Amino acid sequence: MKKITILGSTGSVGSQALDIIRACGRYDVFAIACNKQDKRVFEQALIHKPKFVVAYDEYAYDVLKVKLEPYDIKVLKGMEGLVEVATHPDVDIVLTSVVGNIGLLPTVKAIEAGKTIALANKETLVTAGELIMPLAARHKVSILPVDSEHSAIFQCLNGEHTKRVEKILLTASGGAFRNYTQDEIRNKKAIEALKHPNWSMGRKITIDSATLMNKGLELIEAKWLFDVNLDQIEVVIHPQSIIHSMVQFEDASVMAQMSTPDMKLPIIYALDYPERHLNHIERVDFFKLKELTFSKPDTERFPCLDIAKTALNRGGIMPTVMNAANEILVQAYLEDRIKFYDISDMVLESMDQFKNEMYLTIDKILEVDLETRRLTLEMLNQRR
Repeated sequence: MKKITILGSTGSVGSQALDIIRACGRYDVFAIACNKQDKRVFEQALIHKPKFVVAYDEYAYDVLKVKLEPYDIKVLKGMEGLVEVATHPDVDIVLTSVVGNIGLLPTVKAIEAGKTIALANKETLVTAGELIMPLAARHKVSILPVDSEHSAIFQCLNGEHTKRVEKILLTASGGAFRNYTQDEIRNKKAIEALKHPNWSMGRKITIDSATLMNKGLELIEAKWLFDVNLDQIEVVIHPQSIIHSMVQFEDASVMAQMSTPDMKLPIIYALDYPERHLNHIERVDFFKLKELTFSKPDTERFPCLDIAKTALNRGGIMPTVMNAANEILVQAYLEDRIKFYDISDMVLESMDQFKNEMYLTIDKILEVDLETRRLTLEMLNQRR
């Protein structure tokens, strides 16, 4: 039975992964980790009985250490704890689903320890793709994407000659504001952006879906995951979210992966790979589908997609700056401190604060991430 460490067990992907594990009985939960959600992770620990629980936050660690003492579950804290459970000799798979660059160092250490990575943490490849992919190749480690779009591409490429790929067609639902004009979007509050038409996701990723930054981040991930150039990736708005992405080959053939919009499917695929097992996810009923439609993204209404392309083209530390600034600004938008288009405007403003540096190390990425957050928070405070 595969032993799994879940970094970010209280988030949307981590919680669904635990539901899957409990339902199918094919895996053993070795460790779970949270940031501050001590109550939720305590409940998860009682159900799944892992060997280890990690709390990144010191207060959450203090609470959990006391509460879990009677249950023979070892409680660890901080980055050291995350690295320990990601590299433990008994672990087979590390599902990294934390938000932010907290997941970067544990992922690197897990790769160096030879662990299979089920990747749901966008920042790992957005900020450090040019370091992570060669590292995984050197250690002969599989990186299995958990995003529905990247999982779809991965499945379409299974058994294919990757050098024959002409284009990756990365689908996007268009988010909550797809059918609104720029003037209408301008004053939309976060509470409206959180009403995603198809997917049930965390708050941050749902806002990113509304701005199309999520698709920009996925575009950068796809470049590194599948070793393609930017001009080989095309974003396609597909409101029904039935086709999760497509691959076009040199012979003009196009392969598409299709399913109902349910995050459990890519999670299961990553955990079970290379096998497939029967599950109870809703099947696509083609006789009930009224239409499958496609359109180009409107980057005037949703400029974050072009911002992500700019960051990728510039390379170096720019994807890190963009990502960190966006994270701070999305939180400000969720708190109604800024308006919708302030996100894209201030991400660009943050990027302008930095002179690009092309030589990357993990330490440099983490340093730039922290500095970007500090500068972006200063910008926000100056706007008050």
